[in-house]
Amino acid sequence: MFNRRDFLKTAATAGTFIGSHGISTALLPAWAQSESPDLSGIKVLSGTEFDLEVGKKTVFIDGKPGNGITVNNQLPAPLLRWKEGDDITLRVKNNLAVDTSIHWHGILLPFQMDGVPGVTYPGIKPDETFTYKFPVKQAGTFWYHSHSGLQEQSGHYGPIIIEPKNGYPQEFDREYVMVLSDWTFENPHRLFDKLKKMGHGYNYQQRDLAEFLADVRKNGLGATIADRNMWGAMRMTPTDLSDVTGASYTYLINGHGPTDNWTGIFEPGERIRLRIINSSAMTIFKVRIPGLPMTVVQADGLDVKPIETDEFQMGVAETYDVIIEPKNRAYTFMCESIERAGFSRATFAPRTGMTAEVPALRERPKLTMKDMGGMDHGDMDMSEMDHAAMGHDMPASDPEPEMDHSQMDHSSMGHNMPAEEPVVDHSMMDHNQMEMDNLEMQTHNHAKDHGVANIAMSPVSRLHEPGIGLENTGHRVLTYMDLEALVMNPDMRPPGREIELHLTSNMERYMWSFDGIKFSEIKDNIFFKKDERLRLTMVNDTMMPHPIHLHGMFFDVVTVEGSHFKPRKHTIIVKPGEKLSVDITADAIGDWAFHCHLMYHMHAGMFRVVSVRDQLPGETS
Repeated sequence: MFNRRDFLKTAATAGTFIGSHGISTALLPAWAQSESPDLSGIKVLSGTEFDLEVGKKTVFIDGKPGNGITVNNQLPAPLLRWKEGDDITLRVKNNLAVDTSIHWHGILLPFQMDGVPGVTYPGIKPDETFTYKFPVKQAGTFWYHSHSGLQEQSGHYGPIIIEPKNGYPQEFDREYVMVLSDWTFENPHRLFDKLKKMGHGYNYQQRDLAEFLADVRKNGLGATIADRNMWGAMRMTPTDLSDVTGASYTYLINGHGPTDNWTGIFEPGERIRLRIINSSAMTIFKVRIPGLPMTVVQADGLDVKPIETDEFQMGVAETYDVIIEPKNRAYTFMCESIERAGFSRATFAPRTGMTAEVPALRERPKLTMKDMGGMDHGDMDMSEMDHAAMGHDMPASDPEPEMDHSQMDHSSMGHNMPAEEPVVDHSMMDHNQMEMDNLEMQTHNHAKDHGVANIAMSPVSRLHEPGIGLENTGHRVLTYMDLEALVMNPDMRPPGREIELHLTSNMERYMWSFDGIKFSEIKDNIFFKKDERLRLTMVNDTMMPHPIHLHGMFFDVVTVEGSHFKPRKHTIIVKPGEKLSVDITADAIGDWAFHCHLMYHMHAGMFRVVSVRDQLPGETS
C-alpha cells in the first residue's frame, strides 16, 4: 500500500500489479489510484515537459458506452503534477476534426498562454500542435479544460496539483484527487438546443397537486394562488435550480458513475488530504462524508485557516482541499446535485470490497422570496401584495443617477456607476404588507427587456448563507464568511473605484448575459488599469446561482470590510438576489475572460472580456 511518504522511494520500482485496463497501479501514487476491482485511477504526468493529445474515444460510464473527448485517451485527462518555481512546457496536439483548446484554470500566466480562443489566441486547429510555456508562480489544487465549443461537457478536463516549494502548512499521510463532473449521453449541442427551445426541459421536479393542497393548508388559498401566479409571471417555478438535471446527467467521480463505486483505500489513523475539484459543466454539488468531519485547508488553490465542517456547497470550477481522519470503517463520499435529482459517490475504506451506506437523496430544495431580491416574503399574505411595486418591473420614470466620468470610460465598461445613492420613491410599496428589514433599494441602469426577465430591487449579501437547501441540515455547513486567508492579503489598499455588473437572464428564451447584453452584442471590453485596486460588485438579477470566474487574477472576497485576511478566490457563487463585492488588484496586463462557469450560460452569452491596460480609455498621461 502506498502513501505520500513512501511513494518517492518506490516510484522507480517496476510495477507488480497490472489492472484490468493495463495500467500499472504500482507506479501511481495513492491520490491517483482506485483500489476498486476492475477500475483504474487517473494517470499521472509529472515533470516540466508534457505532451498532450486531444482526441475522441468510446468511454464507458456505469457500463454504458458513450462518445468522449479525451486527453491522452483518458477521461478525466491525466493529472498534471508540477512544482512551484518550475518553467513548464506543454505541447498540445489536436486530433479532433474541430478546433480545440486548453485553459489552465486558476493558473497565473501570460495572457497569451491562457487558452481562450478569440480572446488570447485563435485556438488549436485540427492536426496542429500548440506549445504552452509559462513559469509556475503558485502552488495548490487547480485544473484544466477546453474553452472550445461544448467539449468540456464530453470529458475534456483534468486535474493539476502544484507542489509548494516551501512545504505544506498541514501534515498529511496520503492524498486523493477527487474530480467531480457531470456526463450526458446526449449530444451537448443537441442538449443546448433543447434548452433554447424549452428552458424547463430537464426539470421534472415540478410542484404537483399534492404540494398545492399542502401549501393551501399551510398558507391559505389566497396566498397559495398568489404565489403560483407570481412564479408563473416569471415563467419559473421554485424548483428551477438547475438547467440540466439527473434526467440527463450521470454524475461522476474520477470518471466513474455511482454504480462503479470508485474506492480510495487508507490505513486507520492516517490523515488524508482530499483535493476536490468540481470540473462539471453545469452542476453545483453539495459535498459531505456522513459520519466524518472535514477540515477545509484550501479554497481555489490558496491556503485558508483550517476550519472544520460537515458539508459544503461547491460551485462549478471551484476547488476545495480538506483533511479527513477516518476510523477503521468504510465511509461514503456523497455529492448531491443542487436540485437533488442525482448524485455521485465514492467510498473510502481500510480494505478493498468494503462499502458504507449510501444516504438517500434529501428533500428537493425550493427557491424562496429571498431569492427574488433579498426580501423574505415567506410570512406575508401574498394575495394583498402589489408585485409590480416590489420591483419586478422598473419604473420608467426613475431618472438616471448622476455619474462621475472623470476617471473611467463607462461606455467601455458596459455599465454606469452611480456617484451617490439615488432617491427611491417608496410610495409605490405597501409597507403595511411587508417588513422591510432596512433593505436598500437597488438601482438598475440596464433595460428590462426581452433579455432581462427579472430585476432584484433589494439584493443583499448572502455570503453568510450556506447555499440553497442547506439552511437547516442539523449539522455544520461551510459558508464563504467562514473562510479566512491563511496569510495576509498581498494588497491591502482600499479600492480606488467600483464597477457594478448585473447578472441577467430570460429563462423562457434561455438568454444569459451581463447587464442585459449577451456577449455576441458587446461592443467594448471592461477595462482595468494596470496595478489599480478596484472593487467589482455583482448583482444577481436572476433566479439561479452563478459561479463567476475571472481569468488571470484572483479576487479578494469582501467578507469583512477592512479585513487583511479576506478569502482569495478565482471563482465564486453569486446566489439569487445577491449583491456581492470582490476587490481586485489588476496586476496582469492583457485580455482576460470573465464569465459564468455554467457552461451553457457562458455559451448563451454570460461572458465578457476584461482588458488590463496601462491607461483607461480616454485617459491621458
